[in-house]
Amino acid sequence: SKSWRKIKNMVHWSPFVMSFKKKYPWIQLAGHAGSFKAAANGRILKKHCESEQRCLDRLMADVLKPYVPAYHGDVVKDGERYNQMDDLLADFDSPCVMDCKMGVRTYLEEELTKARKKPSLRKDMYQKMIEVDPEAPTEEEKAQRAVTKPRYMQWRETISSTATLGFRIEGIKKEDGSVNRDFKKTKTREQVIEAFREFTKGNRNILIAYRDRLKDIRATLEVSPFFKCHEVIGSSLLFIHDKKEQAKVWMIDFGKTTPLPEGQTLQHDIPWQEGNREDGYLSGLNNLIDILTE
Repeated sequence: SKSWRKIKNMVHWSPFVMSFKKKYPWIQLAGHAGSFKAAANGRILKKHCESEQRCLDRLMADVLKPYVPAYHGDVVKDGERYNQMDDLLADFDSPCVMDCKMGVRTYLEEELTKARKKPSLRKDMYQKMIEVDPEAPTEEEKAQRAVTKPRYMQWRETISSTATLGFRIEGIKKEDGSVNRDFKKTKTREQVIEAFREFTKGNRNILIAYRDRLKDIRATLEVSPFFKCHEVIGSSLLFIHDKKEQAKVWMIDFGKTTPLPEGQTLQHDIPWQEGNREDGYLSGLNNLIDILTE
C-alpha cells in the first residue's frame, strides 16, 4: 500500500509541480515573490496573512463566493503557515493572465497617516521616482535627492491609471510564459484598450466573455454585505483565458481589505477624500466594463 500511496501522490503532484513554474511566473512578478507554493488536488498555498484569512472566511459565506478563489482554511507546511485555496488556473490550457489592481489608491489611509508621522527622507524612493519620470521631483527634492514616503505614495498613483480610471494593469503573462510588467505609465483609456487588445489578440469572444463576467461581478458587488462594509485596497481582478476561448475573471488579494467600524458603509464610487475611506473600486470596475464595451 505504501508504493501505491507513493504513486497516487505522484499522480496528484507531478503535473501540477511541473507546470507550476511555467504557469506562475506572473505570481512571482506581481510583487509576491516566494509567497506561493504548489499544493495537491489543484490547490495552491499562499503565505498566511491574518486579514486575508478573515476576508476569505467571510467571503465564503457571502454572495461574492463564486467570484473569489474557494478557500480551504490554513495549513502548516515546512514550518510555515499558509492559506489554502483553489488554483484558479487549473482548468485552463496554457492560460494568458492579466492582473488589474483595483481602486483609486493602493495604500490604506492609516499607511499614509503613519508615513506622515515620521516623514523621513527616502533616497530609494527618489531613485524609483526619477527612473519613471526624471522631471517628477520638485527643485527641493532634486537638491535633497530624496522624497518623503507620503509624497512618493501619492505620486505613484498619479503616473498610472489608478488615480484617473480607478484601476491599473499590474502585469500580463502570455501563453508562452513571457511576462510584461511594464505598465507603470499606462495611464490613458487608449493605452488600456491597446493593452487589452494585445492581451486577447483582439478575440471578440474572449472580450465579450470578460465584459459579461465583469457585469456579473458588478451586480453581485452591489448586493454584497461584505463589499458594503469593507475598504477594499490593493485587491486585484485576475483575468484568465486560453486558446479554447475559456475566459474568467476573479477577485483576488485581500491582504489590505479592512472591515469598517460597526454601522459604517462605503459607496465605492465617489471620490476619495482623506478620512472618508472610499476606495473607488466600483469606479474602476465601471471604467473596465466601459473599456471592454468599446
